[in-house]
Amino acid sequence: MAKFPKNFLWGGATSAAQIEGGRCLDGKGLCHLDYVYFRGPKTPCNFMLKKDLEKARAEETTLNFPNRRGIDFFHRYKEDIALLAEMGFKSFRMSISWTRLFPTGLEETPDPEGVRFYHDVFAELHRYGIEPLVTMIHYELPIIFVEKYDGWVSPEVIPYCFRYLKFLIDEYKDEVKYWLTFNEINMVCAVPYLGGGIILDRYDDGFEIPKDFRPFAPLPSQMAKRWENASHQALHHQFIASAMIVKYAHETAPNCLIGNMFNLHHLYPETPAPEDALRAHQETEFNMFFCDVMARGSYPSWILSYYKKNGIEITWYDGYEKILAEGTVDFISLSYYLSSIVTADPKRQERIGSFIRTLHNPYLETSDFGWQIDPTALRISLNELRDRFHLPIYIVENGIGAFEELNEEKTVHDDYRIAYLRSHIKAIAEAIEDGVDVIGYTPWGCIDLVSCSLVSMSKRYGFVYVDADDEGNGTYDRYRKDSFYWYKKVIASNGEDLE
Repeated sequence: MAKFPKNFLWGGATSAAQIEGGRCLDGKGLCHLDYVYFRGPKTPCNFMLKKDLEKARAEETTLNFPNRRGIDFFHRYKEDIALLAEMGFKSFRMSISWTRLFPTGLEETPDPEGVRFYHDVFAELHRYGIEPLVTMIHYELPIIFVEKYDGWVSPEVIPYCFRYLKFLIDEYKDEVKYWLTFNEINMVCAVPYLGGGIILDRYDDGFEIPKDFRPFAPLPSQMAKRWENASHQALHHQFIASAMIVKYAHETAPNCLIGNMFNLHHLYPETPAPEDALRAHQETEFNMFFCDVMARGSYPSWILSYYKKNGIEITWYDGYEKILAEGTVDFISLSYYLSSIVTADPKRQERIGSFIRTLHNPYLETSDFGWQIDPTALRISLNELRDRFHLPIYIVENGIGAFEELNEEKTVHDDYRIAYLRSHIKAIAEAIEDGVDVIGYTPWGCIDLVSCSLVSMSKRYGFVYVDADDEGNGTYDRYRKDSFYWYKKVIASNGEDLE
């Protein structure tokens, strides 16, 4: 197996919305994720309809909002960072909460307590020699922009966002070298509320949402068209905000490196039929176009043709071509969890841009949450990214979620997590041997956190168990799982000892 580079950035990944807690403390405001309420341990929550937001507002004192609690990193960050250091982390991916700095998003100057909190976190990381990898916007959007501006659909969000992003570079450029602009930017096209603060049935044009609606299901045709138009308009504004801050950072903080971040979803055709192969190619191009815009600085011609063919009308931001061309990223970053298969059969064909698909590959194992485990697809995709962009690649999310409980020994025997990560680390090593410039690897949820899809503590990813349940009960004490010690050995050996 190929050796990992000497300065490879081993670590783990989190987000502010899912770990920090401390909502409304030290002036902290609320973001759109703080209004997503718990609906059951296996019920997806990362989409919102008008009635859901109205319910969250009306029943704010009685509903269960797990993101507002997180895992109390706000108060326990020193303890958590010490655990990361014990594993030997070289890098810790975290995000900054927009509303901890600018509580409503409209303020002209940030809250000094919020500013100080992140200085303290960065200082603690550097004390152990851990490099922060900071996501500027990990989905979080101040709630006022959802209610007043219709989320990222409105260009009016851009100047407020740029003021926030500019402050991050000005304030923390000497403490943070690696930055990401938007987390999984393609999620605005798959889960519009999560990725863009978009309330789906504002675009129903009189249509009723199907009672059996799920986030990735097909929609009535006219509704789907309006939804797709809104999500791509929101995406355009995120591209603009990202390019603007990349250009600004290049001009004012030359020691900083700025990357994009997208969800890599490898797709196979269901059969050798040319129609299935074409569909798989089209879906792959759709997945890659997010990187095309951010790394190459322009919209590919095929997506413009797709817009025209499907009646998607984008209101282009003034001077957008120049803005995108001048704001290309320094590296590609991605999340990778699974692969799927697609079909051209119109009766079973799923929506373009879908993330979780129902068609499964019979040659692969499946996790408890229905995700297909496929490390080989990661190697294939890394090679494709190498050939397409010729940029360094940072794998900033990867992992397996599972229902877990502490045993009598106060640990978790998570051999399945070790097996999953081992196979993917081997695939990364093979991609490096193929000539792919992979600079780091930060598995998702290195400490148990609130699940994004289920908004619960039930779905756990971490090397460290957090004693908290879906209702917020528990000591919140931390316990090392078996994978903690295994990953510590992996890092110490620079990826050579995986057994």
